[in-house]
Amino acid sequence: MAKEWILNQSMNRWGLNKKRSVGPVSELIRKCSPKKLKDWEKYYYKNVYPKEHLEELGRKLYVKITEVIQHEVVEVTKEDCISYIKEVVIKRTFDGYVNEIQTVYGQLQNNLGVEIKPAPDEWDRLYNVDFFIAVNEKYIGIQIKPITFKHTFQDYKWQEMQETSHSKFKKKFGGEVFIVFSVADGKKKTITNPEIIDEIKREIERLKRT
Repeated sequence: MAKEWILNQSMNRWGLNKKRSVGPVSELIRKCSPKKLKDWEKYYYKNVYPKEHLEELGRKLYVKITEVIQHEVVEVTKEDCISYIKEVVIKRTFDGYVNEIQTVYGQLQNNLGVEIKPAPDEWDRLYNVDFFIAVNEKYIGIQIKPITFKHTFQDYKWQEMQETSHSKFKKKFGGEVFIVFSVADGKKKTITNPEIIDEIKREIERLKRT
């Protein structure tokens, strides 16, 4: 398994399985319509590349693994590994959090002019709520989802699950739950259903009156 992973990663890294190296194999095998492996092998060597070509690619792959990758691996130190683990777990997690605050979370807070707080962990599990707004001892729930979730949300079971958990939230805390859809725009995220902001504002005003 480890050997296959190394071979696969290396082959992909240097594009030795790309069209420019081996031809459009997915198209060609359909054109060949082989009944047996031998039929495809014969067709490929005759009409695409000879066996020697693949053997040469194999030798090239061997050089890349035994020379380039082996040299790179030798250069990796224990300190590199420790630093990388810290980088991924601490810094990148923090950068992602800051990005979230500066994008969708920040956009909502700026547009609404109210404080938006991260929801307790159990709210995510129980009510599908990521953030909340406190109004007169009642809470409005906010759930942030990538735009791709919209397609999933059309599925009846998903929609029913969301509506059920959000209804429980409203019954317990008094406010509606709003789903904010976001899309990545380069390094930033933007709200794809900005009309939700006015809906949240109306819910804030409603709770102020109660």
